[in-house]
Amino acid sequence: MEKEAYLRLFYEMVVIRRMEERAAELYQQGKIGGFLHLYIGQEAVSTGLISARIPADRVITAYRDHGVAYNCGISAKRILAELLGKATGTSGGKGGSMHLADVTKNYWGGHAIVGAHLPLANGLALADQYKKQAAATICMFGDGATNIGYFHEALNMSKVWNLPVLWVCENNRYGMGTSIERASAVSEIRQKAEGYGMTNGCVDGMDLMAVREIADAMLKEVRSGKGPMFLEIETYRFRGHSMGDPEKYRKQSEVHKWQENDPIGIYERFLVASKITTDDELEVQAQLAEKEVQEAVEFAESSPEPGAEELFRHIYVED
Repeated sequence: MEKEAYLRLFYEMVVIRRMEERAAELYQQGKIGGFLHLYIGQEAVSTGLISARIPADRVITAYRDHGVAYNCGISAKRILAELLGKATGTSGGKGGSMHLADVTKNYWGGHAIVGAHLPLANGLALADQYKKQAAATICMFGDGATNIGYFHEALNMSKVWNLPVLWVCENNRYGMGTSIERASAVSEIRQKAEGYGMTNGCVDGMDLMAVREIADAMLKEVRSGKGPMFLEIETYRFRGHSMGDPEKYRKQSEVHKWQENDPIGIYERFLVASKITTDDELEVQAQLAEKEVQEAVEFAESSPEPGAEELFRHIYVED
């Protein structure tokens, strides 16, 4: 990659971190309603993964979707406006935190029902296969989703039909408050793909470049018609499952241990050690990221509420 591309990845991770921190503040101020699932700690997953896609690749994910939305090209302004329920949001303020989407960017959304979007990923991939398009569908989900029927049905069908899907499990070690050791019969999530004869791999999700490298290789294979593949990305969320999570199920010492491997810090040290850039240049990028998020907050807060007539729009197909 060129130097600008490396810097862009750093910039995106910092924007996501700052955007999520401000979203938490806005939620605590009562300006965001409903659920709010923060991506803090997992920034290297979507940033590395999405950086390896081509425009034709589709992306679909679960409810922890703010960072993925930003990586797919939705502005921080439109994301925060949607979180605040404003008319300028991605869905006009009617979708909220768990339903960010923009099909013009081939981002097919966050989905609130655990695992329910996995069969939809098969449908997206089937459309590309039918049209003979060299594209992959990237389907992201948490470790908790691998224990339910949608997961097994979707993986089985994708293999039977040889669909161009890259199944990506963001293993952050907890399904809400339940550790994977208490809920999964296998020690490695990727082992679940073995039952369907699916090529699989695992990568450190705190290392952006490691994620990008394996995602790039797998996506090329999937696009070439070699069928679905499965990628387990081991990561960790630094905050609770959602804003109402009392976090009594894990020790603070565990959280602090993972925070020592902060993905932004790991990437920053890589860039400096590799002499790709300097601390000063990274500080400039961090300041620009702060500025973008601050402007996004101001935009969201000053945006109008959706009108009452919006209640009746987007219910039926309109000519």
